[in-house]
Amino acid sequence: MEIDEIVEDKKWELRLYVAGKTPKSVTALSNLKKYCEEHLKGQYRIEVIDLLVHPQLAEGDQILAIPTLVRKVPEPIRKIIGDLSNEEKVLVGLNIRPA
Repeated sequence: MEIDEIVEDKKWELRLYVAGKTPKSVTALSNLKKYCEEHLKGQYRIEVIDLLVHPQLAEGDQILAIPTLVRKVPEPIRKIIGDLSNEEKVLVGLNIRPA
């Protein structure tokens, strides 16, 4: 898959909101890392925010369900809720379109 022209010179800032190490949260992080390594290698940063530790951070990104992935950069901000197991939905949701 050739997607270099899409992600060239872009830094992807992704924030994953979880509540502890639930099976869904662990799966979401694992899936996210896999997709990023496949499609955004060297172009991304993942920040994991545990709302059990920092509940006040949910308000900033208006988090209503967990796990939730928020794409901060590039704009516009996008959100995906769930364990991120459907790769196609995640790629479309993040606007990463494999050629």
